[in-house]
Amino acid sequence: MAQGLTILGLESSCDDTAAAVIRRAPDGTGAILSNVVLRQDDLHAAFGGVVPEIAARAHAEKIDIAVGQALSDAGVALRDCDAIAVTAGPGLIGGVLAGVMCAKGLSAATGLPLIGVNHLAGHALTPRLTDRLVFPYLMLLVSGGHCQFLRVDGADDFTRLGGTIDDAPGEAFDKVARLLGLPQPGGPAVEAEAETGMETPRLPRPLLDRPGCDMSFSGLKTAVLRARDRIVEEHGGLPRAARADLCAAFQAAVRDVLAEKSRRALSLGPVTAFAVAGGVAANGALRAALRDVADAAGVPFVAPPLALCTDNAAMIAWAGAERLILGQRDDLTLAARPRWPLDRRADPMLGSGKRGAKA
Repeated sequence: MAQGLTILGLESSCDDTAAAVIRRAPDGTGAILSNVVLRQDDLHAAFGGVVPEIAARAHAEKIDIAVGQALSDAGVALRDCDAIAVTAGPGLIGGVLAGVMCAKGLSAATGLPLIGVNHLAGHALTPRLTDRLVFPYLMLLVSGGHCQFLRVDGADDFTRLGGTIDDAPGEAFDKVARLLGLPQPGGPAVEAEAETGMETPRLPRPLLDRPGCDMSFSGLKTAVLRARDRIVEEHGGLPRAARADLCAAFQAAVRDVLAEKSRRALSLGPVTAFAVAGGVAANGALRAALRDVADAAGVPFVAPPLALCTDNAAMIAWAGAERLILGQRDDLTLAARPRWPLDRRADPMLGSGKRGAKA
């Protein structure tokens, strides 16, 4: 494409209301002009997790505020944009619908092209924005609602090599945090507690005895519950040191599963790099293990900045730019979708996480 593109992106698939403006230069380089994320942690803290109805209402109240702030921070007007990209799924349907309706209204009012983006494609294409990765590369998408290995052969060409058949790692982190009396979101809380713990007792590494790249984390969560109950019975409560040990043991089990499955995925064919994205990719211990796997395989390891690992609209805007270059756009019949697999040729994964359907 001869000219550059300026894209407004909207994201509201879970509990973060986000808007961003990115610019894609003619040579393919990208720049984030603004990246606004309005969090809802305080609204859901008392419930131990995201409440879909509360999240949807907050998105409806905040999405226009996020858009206004993103445009202001970027120093551009809506008329300066070339298209509006929005997460159209998968995710909590009320939140996705709030973003889609806002984007439709902006498109109808301005005549700007409307581009529906798969939330997972946003994560999967983020390394193209941050590191200019060339196809094909291996992507481990690991978040609160999703976990899968994808071979990325193009901006709209994804092959799923394996995924979780039940809970995603981020969901397991949240549930383990609740079991151990730690605050939400569970990922950062468990990671912080694990820093002072020993990796005991040793917990199971699910599915490592089976070939392939599929994963399971539900049983690991149950193993933590049983270990906690044994400790409580022996000590009349859960000592701080024992809680730290359980966090370290759980994190180590997740680390070992992801590392081994990554080795297997990298053995399936040549790729230009091994990339990781999604909220769980912010975990330092997991990043270090995955980097070691990439080094052993002789491929570059790419992890976006932490702010771009969790849900954000910059990745949606970038994915929208990639779709627009391919000549893809939507009209006002664009629908919000709770389920939307990236690899349309693959059989659906079993199970469904609380933050969105497995895809």
